[in-house]
Amino acid sequence: MNTTTLTTRIGEPDIECRYPVIIGQDRVLGQAYRWHRDWLVVTTEGEHNLRRPPTGTKGIDMAAAHLSEEYAAGRITTIALEQLRADAPQPLHGPVPLLHPRMPVTPRNTEGAHIAYAGLTEHHWRAVLHGFPGSDNPWYLLCELCGWSGVRYWSHHRGRNGQPPSIYRHDGGCIGKEKVRELIPAYQR
Repeated sequence: MNTTTLTTRIGEPDIECRYPVIIGQDRVLGQAYRWHRDWLVVTTEGEHNLRRPPTGTKGIDMAAAHLSEEYAAGRITTIALEQLRADAPQPLHGPVPLLHPRMPVTPRNTEGAHIAYAGLTEHHWRAVLHGFPGSDNPWYLLCELCGWSGVRYWSHHRGRNGQPPSIYRHDGGCIGKEKVRELIPAYQR
């Protein structure tokens, strides 16, 4: 059994919050991401669910260690970071499906998606990559007030206890709190 531990670093995530695990200057062992509390890795050999990390362990660290072990054992190969970035998902031009491809079509998921899309419309957001991924998964959204796009979570947008979500929209400033209050009826109550 080979117990070699490679020195890895975590790169910047793509628009689906998949983090490249890199060795050397630019060789990627695979990508790691969180989905409904589990951590998964995607490699040249496919996708593997690592499940939840043990208490006190960061999921990304668990994923990097797993990828390092798989590479040292010869079960996966690397790809160039440049190639990974070239193949990264891009926003769609036009409507997106109701549900993310990982979300099964069930009455509960469909109902949740309709509620989420109504909330996005009310608060001037638009999904531009894929459908509703669930409340606690990354969702690539476009701010229709200023054109910013990036990852947000529906759980941060839906508000709590009948209150609207935070007036804070995203990094980069948006159009200002007063203008947001003026344009979104939920903040005029």
